[in-house]
Amino acid sequence: MTVEKNNKVTIEYEGRFDNKEGEVFDTSEGKAPLEFVSGVGMVVPGFDNAVIGMEKGEEKEITIKPEEGYGDYKEELKQKVPRNVLPQDQEPKPGMMLMMQAPQGQQMPAKIIEVSDQDITLDINHPLAGKTLYFKIKLIDYQEFSPEELEKMMQPPTESSCGSECSCSDTDPCKTGEEDCKCEDKETESESNEESEKKPSEDKESESTEESETESKEETPSEESKKDEPSIEDLAEGK
Repeated sequence: MTVEKNNKVTIEYEGRFDNKEGEVFDTSEGKAPLEFVSGVGMVVPGFDNAVIGMEKGEEKEITIKPEEGYGDYKEELKQKVPRNVLPQDQEPKPGMMLMMQAPQGQQMPAKIIEVSDQDITLDINHPLAGKTLYFKIKLIDYQEFSPEELEKMMQPPTESSCGSECSCSDTDPCKTGEEDCKCEDKETESESNEESEKKPSEDKESESTEESETESKEETPSEESKKDEPSIEDLAEGK
């Protein structure tokens, strides 16, 4: 039996630039293997195609050209945006990485390359765009899915956001984290606003109950669940 489309595969990998003598840019060594559904576009085409037909325990070396990886580098993907897309307490600096949200909802990395008083210039090219990638991979395991399991597996994860642009995930490339992005504060503020918009009840007993519930919410600090994002986000996001 070999890997087919719509199988859940578990892969150990080492990624280098250009060839097997190149610089290592990512590896599963020392962390969890990469898991994804084969043949459905969860990883770049070159990587996706390579696992089809592999047997459990098989090792393979592959070279992925830009056209089967993250595409060519495009100068037109450099653009200016207002500084206010970032939280006011976050100071933008050249070289800082942000996680942007596209109109379709997908996440994309962006690198700040220039900062002025009013604007920041972003490079929205994928960090691996235009690069030839070499991978050594090993198929640890794979399994078939029922249609129901596949549909559940393909559902996108729920993302926290502290604005229309900046991501507040635990693995946020801008290295600010949820606390610095004030995501928890914004959630608490939203809950407070919802409470204040409620109409006062004519029933005193009901009003007293609502006040008691409000006080209880204020005394209990909110906790956000930390998500465990894939260790090789660059592969999972690439199209």
